[in-house]
Amino acid sequence: MNQPTLKTRRLTLRPFTAADAPVLEPLAGLPEVADTTLNIPHPYPKGGAATWIATHPAAWATGAGVVFAIVSGDGLCGVIDITRDARHQSGELGYWIAPAHWGKGYATEAVVEIIRFGFEDLHLHRIHAAHFTRNPASGRVMQKAGMQFEGIHRGLYCKNGKFEDAARYAIVRTELA
Repeated sequence: MNQPTLKTRRLTLRPFTAADAPVLEPLAGLPEVADTTLNIPHPYPKGGAATWIATHPAAWATGAGVVFAIVSGDGLCGVIDITRDARHQSGELGYWIAPAHWGKGYATEAVVEIIRFGFEDLHLHRIHAAHFTRNPASGRVMQKAGMQFEGIHRGLYCKNGKFEDAARYAIVRTELA
């Protein structure tokens, strides 16, 4: 089965294609994006977007996870994904929005939809996510999407040689309104 495309009021969440790489690479390479994400390096490597996009079909086919391009009327504006842990029927949510699209509610809209998808289509029991504590806007997105704060993990991640505290949020299927 092919990865689906999801629609919200203002957004399309769709599979990436190779044609997205030239648009994605400069967005992912923005310092503001890399700074608040765990796995995006800065500077972003040339060809990195194409290499990353090429991994998506296998992740979907094996059930390891799913990655969507977040597309607004202005084009590609971000990324949202769930990495599955089949044993525990859980998924870790990740997302970012390009700075030109901050403050429009796109992250919240995409997170609400991917939570619905995770529970209804992937049959997950729990969806969780974390953000660097110095990025409280990401926590507000999680709260607006119905996720519950679970705590702070001190020094959990090392980003650019500096240890970062992370705030953890989660939602379980029975909490979905």
